[in-house]
Order: sequence, then structure tokens, then C-alpha cells
Amino acid sequence: MEIKIRKFKDSDAETIATLVQRNFREVNIQDYSIEEMEKLAKEFNSNKIRKTASYANTYVAVDKSDTVVGTGSISSFFGSMTESILLTIFVLPELQRKGIGKAIIQALENDELFTRASRVEIPASKTACAFYEKMGYLYKNGVKQLDGEGHYRMEKVK
Repeated sequence: MEIKIRKFKDSDAETIATLVQRNFREVNIQDYSIEEMEKLAKEFNSNKIRKTASYANTYVAVDKSDTVVGTGSISSFFGSMTESILLTIFVLPELQRKGIGKAIIQALENDELFTRASRVEIPASKTACAFYEKMGYLYKNGVKQLDGEGHYRMEKVK
């Protein structure tokens, strides 16, 4: 599938919120409770997307008709110059496993916040761990353990 990765625009916020909410309800629901996914879907509205984009470099994957098909963000890890964190990486459910997630990760890994970092962390859902492993991320400190938010902490140390 032919896609282009570009920087987030404010007008993308509603579409991205819907894309993220669909993932919670259609994909992550395999590994988490309905209650957890509905709570997250309510939290991830367009305001939350805009807030993330205000402090993180946010990218959008679009198809040849300029339809948003995926998103991802990178931020410094609590203001660190040597550590960063990947956030809100999602692809439309019906277009997963077509290379879009890989293209988003590659764009994030070309971002200055990635290239300057010696360590990059991802709070990974149970659903996404295998994908991140394929992209070269390992469990933080070699420990596969869920945190208080139901994520596995994964990292890439350079």
C-alpha cells in the first residue's frame, strides 16, 4: 500500500481520535476488558490528541487520497535530552499488517528526538508487543511485566 508520512495538522485531530478509539474497541479488546477499552476510548478524544501533539512530534500516515490511515508520536522522556518515548502509535484496524505501522516507526526513528536519544521507550499494549519486537524493541531491563496502566515497557537502547 502506498502511503505518505507527514506532520500532524490540527485538522487531523478528530480523524485520529476516531482511529485510536476504533483500535481500542476493535483490536485491543482482544487483550483487555470492554470496560478498560471504553474508558480509554472516551479519554482519547480530539482534545487529548491535540494535547499530545502540543508536546510531542506527531506524524500522520495518509494514503494516496490523503485519508488518514495511521499515526504516531515521539516526545522527550520527561524533558530528557538522551531519552525519548514513543506514544499513540495506531493504524486503521482494516489496514493493519500492510506496512503502515512499520513506516510510522521508521518516520519516528528518523525524528531528531529519536536520533539524539541513547534510549527510547514505548509503553506497549499487550496487543502490540510482537510488532514492536519485530521493529527491534526489547522488554525494558529484560523484564516482561505489565505496569499499572496495563502496558509492557519496551525500549530500544542505542
